[in-house]
Amino acid sequence: MGQRLKANEQIPNAAQGLSEAQERDKGDSSKFWTTYDNLSKEYDDTLLSRGNGDMNIILTFAGLFSAVNSTFIIGMQPNPAETTNVLLLRLIQIAADPNVIHDISDLSSSTGYPPSTIWMQALVYASLAFSVLAAFGAVLGKQW
Repeated sequence: MGQRLKANEQIPNAAQGLSEAQERDKGDSSKFWTTYDNLSKEYDDTLLSRGNGDMNIILTFAGLFSAVNSTFIIGMQPNPAETTNVLLLRLIQIAADPNVIHDISDLSSSTGYPPSTIWMQALVYASLAFSVLAAFGAVLGKQW
């Protein structure tokens, strides 16, 4: 009977030893995951702050570039005052001498632009569109 009592005492002690080992393992595992969590949060915060700063730079650059580009677009537009002056000159000539038949066939409804001007305007408008697209992408990136 004495041996039986010792065997019964050993079983709870063995179970208790197992739970102590599990507790030790749990503590090591918990430390690992706590450290991992802290490092991953630090890395994520650094990545997000760097990305946020980059998006701010892109937005600033896109805004300034669009403003300068719009100024060039406005400067490249044809001067409507020239067309108005030619038409007024024709009206004055007609009013000054109504008996003479004036040929108005040489007045064109549209002025022809050289191909270089058309290419330049196409490139400027394309760069403005890409600048606005970059700003839109930066805004989406900041909101994400």
